[in-house]
Amino acid sequence: METVARLLDKGVAIPNPLTVDIGPEVDPERISGAGVVIHPGCRIRGAATVVSAGVRLGAEGPVTLDDCLLGPDVDLRGGSFSRSVLLAGANMGPGAQVREGCLLEEEANGAHCVGLKQTILLPFVTLGSLVNFCDCLMAGGTSRRDHSEVGSSYVHFNFTPDGDKTTPSLFGDVPRGVMLDQPRIFLGGQGGAVGPVRLGYGTVVAAGSILRRDVPADGKLVISGSHRDLVRDHAPAAYMDLARIVTNNLLYLGNLVALEEWYRHVRRRFFAAQELGALVHEGALRLLAGARRERLKRLVVLAGRVAPADAGRRALHERVDEVVEVYDAAPPEDGRDAFLTSLEAALSAAAAPADLTRYTHTIQALPADVSALGVAWLQGIVDTLVRRAAALLRPLAVHNDATTVVSRRGG
Repeated sequence: METVARLLDKGVAIPNPLTVDIGPEVDPERISGAGVVIHPGCRIRGAATVVSAGVRLGAEGPVTLDDCLLGPDVDLRGGSFSRSVLLAGANMGPGAQVREGCLLEEEANGAHCVGLKQTILLPFVTLGSLVNFCDCLMAGGTSRRDHSEVGSSYVHFNFTPDGDKTTPSLFGDVPRGVMLDQPRIFLGGQGGAVGPVRLGYGTVVAAGSILRRDVPADGKLVISGSHRDLVRDHAPAAYMDLARIVTNNLLYLGNLVALEEWYRHVRRRFFAAQELGALVHEGALRLLAGARRERLKRLVVLAGRVAPADAGRRALHERVDEVVEVYDAAPPEDGRDAFLTSLEAALSAAAAPADLTRYTHTIQALPADVSALGVAWLQGIVDTLVRRAAALLRPLAVHNDATTVVSRRGG
């Protein structure tokens, strides 16, 4: 109760202190006293935990928080949250299970009974009820009224019959997605996606559809029917679509590196403007590095299971460690300084000083030519890393089609 008493002294609202359980490892200095509300039945654990101003925990049911870093005004109404980062205004309904490796950016949100793990949602992305959306990244939309959405009872199928998880899916992408100006993506309810798949911006997948193939072009309508009946012998670890699986994993990894660089070089200043923001920023960088390690680990496991029956499979089997080195090495810097210089000039030339506590507004207010430089820089990271990895796996016919984007709006 000593920690609870210290939080009460700081101004944290705890309506029923005797029902709140806070671990002895939790540092009260990492919990803001400004507008934080901890409702009855909540448990807070983890030395890394950060609770920023305006956070509300447990309004509709108990919340268990374990080594999570919460930005301002996060609202977790009920459920369990572990080793994840949620940024300003993110919110989840009761019954949520957010496991390790999740990053929910500004105003990303979910309704009741949402399950996430190793999931990245860029600003405004909305998940309906009874959704299982693990091992994927989603972007798109421009506001809480114009946002990418996942309909209720949707599943991202992320575990194969062979027991591997080289299944990360990209709904949108990082280079364009971080500019917060792309058309929204809609995944209709009572449907699912069999990872790894890629989907372009502005695409609508009809309710009840199971997405099993890549649709990387923007602005498509996808209606997917049922499989025909089939019974045949099962060949374990056959990986008939291996080149596509590996391609999508390499692209996903490239996007993770691009997002990590965006956080390192662009988002730092915005976090610095927030109370406890530096701690949240450090946690987000650790999480993104961990996400990259997770995906590389899964790729190595896949390579170990693939029988080296031909030149392509042999290349993956023998050279996967070199692929790992590609993504662990320092990323290319081409275009970075040009964008950062233009970004600084744009912020300085703004009619009104940029409010760095309002990240989404500031990014959306950038001139189109500045945003285009940012897209080119980040896309260059993705393309260069995929090209280097593909060169190592040349017999597998890995490719990086539909990744180069040169325009900002509607691109």
